[in-house]
Parts: sequence; structure tokens; C-alpha cells
Amino acid sequence: MRFMILVKATKDSEAGAPPSQELLEAMMAYNEELVKAGIMKGGDGLQPSAKGVRVQFDGARRSVVDGPFAETKELVAGYWLWECKSLDEAIAWVKRCPNPMPGPSEIEIRPLYDLADFGEIVTPEVEATWDRLKSEIGDKG
Repeated sequence: MRFMILVKATKDSEAGAPPSQELLEAMMAYNEELVKAGIMKGGDGLQPSAKGVRVQFDGARRSVVDGPFAETKELVAGYWLWECKSLDEAIAWVKRCPNPMPGPSEIEIRPLYDLADFGEIVTPEVEATWDRLKSEIGDKG
């Protein structure tokens, strides 16, 4: 099963405060454990929302909204892509994570859809296209 692990933003991360040297080293050691265990498939920290934009959709209309975005608790400061045997395994790995922020913080675990999750609406053509696209980007999941 594949999961996206979302490190929720805090006032510190939205202010662009860098991690301490100790936290950076602890996170690198943790990432190394994840890679050696075959769990981590990707991940990065995100810059504050002040440096980002949102594209809003309404039918054919598109509009761009510049950051920063007000609800810090709803923002993401970083992410991992993991492959685990189960949600329980993902939870166990998250519990081993160093606290990613100087104060209280939260990490969200979200399962990724697999094409098979969409059942009979997946035509052979859609499946072939998806397999080709995954191959082109090097995704084996």
C-alpha cells in the first residue's frame, strides 16, 4: 500500500524558520532508516505558503490566489511518499519520527488510490495509459 505522509505546517514553518541543526540531523537519520527499510519512495519539505499560489477552478474559469494562506493548521510543511504493508505499519513508522517542529506538531497519513480502486470504470485503454505514464516517470508503485 502506498501512503502520503503529510507534515502539517505550524507558525514556525510558515514564518520560514529553519530547523535546528539537531533536528535536521535527526530527520536525516530517520530518512535513512526509511530508505534502508524500503519504505520511503520520495519526500521533501515545502517552503512557506507566502511563496506559493493556489489555482481555483470554477467550470472553465481559472483564477490564481497568491499566498500566504490564513489557516496554518490546514497547510502542509512537508511530505513523504511511502510504501508500507498496511496502515498500521505506516502509523508505527510515523510514531518513530522525530518531532518535525520546535513545538507541538501533527503528521497526517493518507492512503493513495490505486487504479484498481476505481473498479469497472477503468477501461483497458485507461490502464494501458496509466502503466505507460508510470513507466515514463519511473514509478513502480
